[in-house]
Amino acid sequence: MDSPPTAGVLRAVEHTSTRHATGFSRHSTDSRDPVGEGHEAQLPRQDRRTAALSVSTRERTAYQPFRGRDEYMKAVVLAAGQGTRMRPLSESVPKPMLPVADRPLAAHTVDAAIDAGAAEIVLVIGYEGETVRDYFGPEYRGVPVSYAVQEEQAGTADAVDAASPHLEGPFAVLNGDNLYDPAAIDRLFDACPAVCAIEVDEPRNYGVLSTADGSVTGIVEKPDEPPTNLANAGAYAFPAAAREWLAVPASERGEHEITDVVARVIDEYDVTPVTLERWLDVGRPWELLAANEWHLAELEGRIDGDVSDDAHLEGEVVVEAGATVEPGVVIEGPALICEGAEVGPNAYVRGATLIGRDAEIGHAVEIKNSVVSRGTSVSHLSYIGDSVLGRDVNVGAGTNVANLRHDDADIEFTVKGDRVSTGRRKFGVVAGDGVKTGINTNLTPGLRLEAGATTMPGETVERDR
Repeated sequence: MDSPPTAGVLRAVEHTSTRHATGFSRHSTDSRDPVGEGHEAQLPRQDRRTAALSVSTRERTAYQPFRGRDEYMKAVVLAAGQGTRMRPLSESVPKPMLPVADRPLAAHTVDAAIDAGAAEIVLVIGYEGETVRDYFGPEYRGVPVSYAVQEEQAGTADAVDAASPHLEGPFAVLNGDNLYDPAAIDRLFDACPAVCAIEVDEPRNYGVLSTADGSVTGIVEKPDEPPTNLANAGAYAFPAAAREWLAVPASERGEHEITDVVARVIDEYDVTPVTLERWLDVGRPWELLAANEWHLAELEGRIDGDVSDDAHLEGEVVVEAGATVEPGVVIEGPALICEGAEVGPNAYVRGATLIGRDAEIGHAVEIKNSVVSRGTSVSHLSYIGDSVLGRDVNVGAGTNVANLRHDDADIEFTVKGDRVSTGRRKFGVVAGDGVKTGINTNLTPGLRLEAGATTMPGETVERDR
């Protein structure tokens, strides 16, 4: 199945701390649940995939919708992917662990599942999986967390199948690199079996739900004549029986598709479409920027850190304990200044901006609508706009980021070797971990700087490096 709709569909734009390598705060713990790898005694996975298509279709089951949390609903959160479209940011950090309002992207999904009543979280991990495990531990917000490993990236159904030893009753499947309208996840659980969808203007570009009499009758990939404008948003609530239907054969593109599992559930049950008001598939760097715009817009301002009397803060601004805002600083929220960060003097921070833990923003620096990750330093007299800076980046004094083309066309960015439109009129640079720019460097719009890349003093950079 092709990827669900991305940033164009976005409808709206704590924990006690022991710091981990991710730069996020979580409670400390030494114990870890065992990784769920093997399966219970049953057909081998390949044989089960063949058998999954040969089982005769039975009479449609009358299913009592899951209501009132009277069954033990688990949520499977998929966090195993390498996130190649998110590079250079995902070169050393799994995409679900990238910062969204200084919490991992996946934490927002897990929170939505817990708020909807999930009794247990099953995280499917793979690439840099220990980073995920270190953050969530064996328990998160008082809810048990278990882990399953997807050894190879072989499709969504394969990822959920890896989690099947942990599943007994009804279960939900959520993508750890998606942001969901939390209220819709609650409705998804209530309506089980159900599929989340979102209304789109161009359904021909997506997998589209077909419906009849209020139930889902199928999912059609990029149809010439879409039956509805409801695009599949990739969130599902399955009955317990679906556990036995996960081992589907590989599709023509070599992946085990979750839509094949959905098709079997549709054969057996009445499946409810649940419409999302807000949703974002965070697959590429500018979508990480959009994710931060979404969640920073929900901030409620508070000052726990050290803010100079000569600083000016307006709008929703959070200054965490241990952060410092120097004299002459102006911050126009929404903005989050994280623990250990230092801003100023005379710096200007505006728009939806995240200043990560232990970041340093120097004298007379302007940061606009950007993500500045953990440990990054932006030296004096620099301008950073509509950009994402990875961890431990060192921006030399006087570095300027251009974020707008003279012809006002949308900015393009390199994804897996191809230049693609970001759909944004303003977009600056994406710098991987450890990038260093020389003093007075000029960076043109849409640049991709790989982890560890450097620039010379006074250089104007017009091509990726």
